[in-house]
Amino acid sequence: MKPTYNKGRGAQFNTANPYLKNRLEPDEAEWAVDSFTEPARKTQFLDDAPKQIISRSKSPDVGFSASVNPYQGCEHGCIYCYARPTHEYWGFSAGLDFESKIMVKKNAPELLEKQFQTRSYRPVVLFFSGNTDCYQPAERTYQLTRRMLQLCLHYRNPVSIITKNALILRDLDILKPLADLNLVSVAITITTLNEELRLLMEPRTVTFAQRLKTLATLHQAGIPVGVMTAPIIPSLNDHEIPKLVELAAESGALWSAYTIVRLNGALAPLFTDWVNQAFPDRAERILRQIADCHGGQLNDSRFSTRMVGEGNYARHIAQLHQIACQKFLKDRQHPTLTTRLFRPAGQIGLFE
Repeated sequence: MKPTYNKGRGAQFNTANPYLKNRLEPDEAEWAVDSFTEPARKTQFLDDAPKQIISRSKSPDVGFSASVNPYQGCEHGCIYCYARPTHEYWGFSAGLDFESKIMVKKNAPELLEKQFQTRSYRPVVLFFSGNTDCYQPAERTYQLTRRMLQLCLHYRNPVSIITKNALILRDLDILKPLADLNLVSVAITITTLNEELRLLMEPRTVTFAQRLKTLATLHQAGIPVGVMTAPIIPSLNDHEIPKLVELAAESGALWSAYTIVRLNGALAPLFTDWVNQAFPDRAERILRQIADCHGGQLNDSRFSTRMVGEGNYARHIAQLHQIACQKFLKDRQHPTLTTRLFRPAGQIGLFE
């Protein structure tokens, strides 16, 4: 028989890698005669040794110029993740491989310190993470994010973090002194308040209640924190925007941001397969409305429109978010982190 549904995984198959000439896949006829089922796919952790750890970006859409990603791939398994196609650059698939073959950059802290000690380095807010979650499950074991935050504190380099994992609370002992120096801000991603939807859409993430609690704990510790209500998926979670912003504000959020889902590259067939299995009654409408936000296409790589979309439905989402922010986050704002405290080579001042 055919493989059963992979519970606990977002993607249900591996898409073809456009950078590879050959592809290995099971023979459908074999599944028809064999009685076994496909074994559970276990997560593999693979060593990676990059030559640099700070990635630079000139995109006008992302809101940062430098990012640090200690892990490639993400076990959270979010079906909508825009980072999935980047796994293809390393010879993997954007599907199941992305969430089950995690590349670990064990030399990330050493590379970061080397960068800080370079005379040509100019302090800039480092974004943890611009690609995959720096507090995904692997971080509990490898502690690469923690070690790099310790370096940011030592050298006094500002850092902005985005995560959907409560594991960030482990590092309050580092985040508090960073906040005291105006060197850190955190955004907690909350996509939905519907636990059934979360389990389908983000199978290996913590509950929305835990994320709100994490947001509140960070706020109480004096760490500036906001919420990412992203991505917004038409006919799935767009109606939740006002309540999401309200609950985040009650928990101490200072700001809110959002993006509209876009399905670039291999993400389109993965998401299409998922939405047809999870929501067959409205899959066609969801896909049509996503396309309506991106010039009639599921994918969108155009600067200025790819993140927030265009057209009537995109304007509706923007207005809904704006009204919610005006109502629940009035007179609150994202802090401007300082780069003036950076200590070249970690030098300690005379009066410190």
